[in-house]
Amino acid sequence: MRIGDLSAATGASARSLRYYEEQGLLASARSGGGQRHYPETAVERVSLIQSLLSAGLNSATIQDVLPCISNEAIRTPWLADRLTSELERVTKQIDDLNRTRDILAGLVEQYRVD
Repeated sequence: MRIGDLSAATGASARSLRYYEEQGLLASARSGGGQRHYPETAVERVSLIQSLLSAGLNSATIQDVLPCISNEAIRTPWLADRLTSELERVTKQIDDLNRTRDILAGLVEQYRVD
């Protein structure tokens, strides 16, 4: 499947697919003319990558956890620990944003002109 076909099948832009490949998250074979060709399994792989990105993981973290997620035979408690660490990181960001929002709301109330 060519990059345009994979893009159409997944909703990911061709640019995103090239980025996933550069980051080592997705593999393709090259034709004699240099065109990328992806296996049919790439559709599922891209969907998984998109889910992990939507969950707040960066590409380096995804590269670390993807083998364990993709292959249950090599899955260890490390995966749950790593994902728990990411969950804690996101929770801290949410807490920080909530504090920032509260401060800003206080400023709005303090400087409101009726």
